[in-house]
Amino acid sequence: MNKVRLVRPSMEYRELYMSFYADWINSGEPMVPWVVGQAPDDFEAMLEFLYAEDSEEKVSNPHWVPHSTYWLLNEANLVVGAVNIRHRLNEKLLNSGGHIGYGIRPGSRRKGYASVLLGEALQITKAMGLDQVLLVCDKDNLGSEKTILKHGGRFESEFTEDDGNIVKRFWIRLGG
Repeated sequence: MNKVRLVRPSMEYRELYMSFYADWINSGEPMVPWVVGQAPDDFEAMLEFLYAEDSEEKVSNPHWVPHSTYWLLNEANLVVGAVNIRHRLNEKLLNSGGHIGYGIRPGSRRKGYASVLLGEALQITKAMGLDQVLLVCDKDNLGSEKTILKHGGRFESEFTEDDGNIVKRFWIRLGG
């Protein structure tokens, strides 16, 4: 895992990302994090979308928060994961979204990538000055729950979303 790295989305990774996106589409699973759902057909427009609200000054909708996206490349230089980091929380994120949303492409799971991806995201949030971060996962997503717990997650509560889905909420202290 020493060649696994987090990168900022760019044109350089277009073909690698298209493969990542196709894996999600072919699986029929919901795409996680939410930004992965942005169709990459016009790759340049998708990149603009990913960077459109990456700082407080750029956020135009009062219901949104600044957020940054990163992709995880593995040893074979494939995009195997994506993470979306919310710089602060609003009410919706406090209830059921959290600071960090991440996902591993269906064909690359159970190889330790989620733990690496979350670990890198926690380093970024710590560098942003956050003392603690909220992570959530669907109640039945045991793999994600184990990853969160491995990184120090402390269960706080469950929250039932409008559609009836139940998420578990965990806080991770980032330390000094």
